[in-house]
Amino acid sequence: MSAALAGKLRSAAEAAAMVPDGATVAISGAGGGLLEPEALLAAIEQRHLAGRGPRGLTLVHAQGLGDGQHSGLNRLAYAGLIKRVIGSHWGWSPRMQALAADEQIEAYALPGGAIQHLVRESGARRPGLITPIGLGTIADPRREGGRMNASAREALSEIVRFDGRDYIRYKPLPIDVAIVRGSVADPAGNISFDEEGAELDALVLAMAAHNAGGRVLAQVRALVAPGEIAARRARLPGALVDALVVDPEQRQSHASGFDARLTGAWPRPHEALMAQGAPGVHAAPAAPTAHAAQAAHVQRSTAVAPERQVIGWRAFQELRAGSVASFGLGVPDEVSRLAALHAAAVVQTVDHGHYGGYSLEGALFGFVRDGEAMIDSPSQFDFYSGGGIDIAFLGFGEFDRHGDVNVSRLGGRINGPGGFIDITQGSGAVVFCGSFETQGLQVALEGGGLRIVSPGRHAKVVERVEQVTFSAARARELGQQVLYVTERAVFRLGEEGVVLEELAPGVDLRTQVLDRMGFVPLMQPTGPRAMMLPAPLPQDTRGT
Repeated sequence: MSAALAGKLRSAAEAAAMVPDGATVAISGAGGGLLEPEALLAAIEQRHLAGRGPRGLTLVHAQGLGDGQHSGLNRLAYAGLIKRVIGSHWGWSPRMQALAADEQIEAYALPGGAIQHLVRESGARRPGLITPIGLGTIADPRREGGRMNASAREALSEIVRFDGRDYIRYKPLPIDVAIVRGSVADPAGNISFDEEGAELDALVLAMAAHNAGGRVLAQVRALVAPGEIAARRARLPGALVDALVVDPEQRQSHASGFDARLTGAWPRPHEALMAQGAPGVHAAPAAPTAHAAQAAHVQRSTAVAPERQVIGWRAFQELRAGSVASFGLGVPDEVSRLAALHAAAVVQTVDHGHYGGYSLEGALFGFVRDGEAMIDSPSQFDFYSGGGIDIAFLGFGEFDRHGDVNVSRLGGRINGPGGFIDITQGSGAVVFCGSFETQGLQVALEGGGLRIVSPGRHAKVVERVEQVTFSAARARELGQQVLYVTERAVFRLGEEGVVLEELAPGVDLRTQVLDRMGFVPLMQPTGPRAMMLPAPLPQDTRGT
């Protein structure tokens, strides 16, 4: 073992002791266990429960971490341990959500890409992040400014003007401690991410903490011999690492097992190219088989709920050959699935840094199997916010007569925007996908039409949204094309408000749509046209 590495090796408990009271701690990772530094987070939790600190931390995270129960940010959700959270996606941490709801912490929610870029700018000692991302939404300081409860009083941003245009300046955010994870480390402390499903923002966080005179705590699965990590594969230089924790039990994801085809390091299957007789293409060796539990997540079920079938199929019609598209969590999974099944000539992207391949769904969203390319997440958000994607498919919690959409706070519960704001404000077109109602909705496809078996108990098409996570006014300024696709009707964002354009065959316009909305939509004189319902689907064999 080299002297350099020996000086950095720590137990998880020793590394946890390096987090001082009052520190601003940035954590890299995402839902599903993607890059989550679980051993380090557990050690901080244990130290706090033993009464040895730390206390009063400000927690920064650009993506949601946790399994929705115990892991990830849930391990840090204690009054006293946490003072403030500046996060994007809160949904994987119900315990942190509860602290915010009870006003035991200061709760902020900002766009995920903006958080990553702000940390990068702060680490480079630039005057914060100046960007249009967030204008007109909960992140706009003229609205909530990211403040999600009464305890959050400090203004984290301000409006500035350049060349007659408004921008948000997110104020600098110095990082005292960065907590990151990689796959393996060499004797110099250089870290590779070869076994991981993405790189996310680990490098950005480490640079920010290092440049601020803080500490970088890194977790890996194992140590390797000198020279085993090639320079191009050492994505986090050892010069930035202060403490290195080895966790032999570290898992690729919350699902059991390891799948090399989720890492971007394994050649993609060439069966399709070979079938087309592409010159110079040879058969690739079979990739290691995923554990059965993980394979079940990779292979989408063919027993898709009827409402998801209808919404996914109609939204899928908006894809055009050659488009670069982004797909969000939830119902947009179905659009992604259809694009893969029908071999649509589009480039699928995910904000974690992926291009191409097959996105995993649900709790493992963010992992991509057989991807074509993978970059770090801050660079992906540069691509998004600069207008790099042609169309985005995202879910909605509710939308209103103005066309505004809310996903960040529903029924008082803080979900946060994740990458929703960055993606929607950077895309040429946006297709929102979601059921017309929720809580008990049941539908059936019968005789070429849609039958509402049981209506939902909770409305999602409302008079006014609880929060504005997507600003219709901003969309009009940007010239975006916006659709709202539900299982029974399709709406379009018009100049004067929301327009009802399509109605599913078998659905009664008055009793099953208009009477169950919070407002009267605009309509063409001829009324809505017939909505396209699903065609027979090819078999999904991606898990084989």
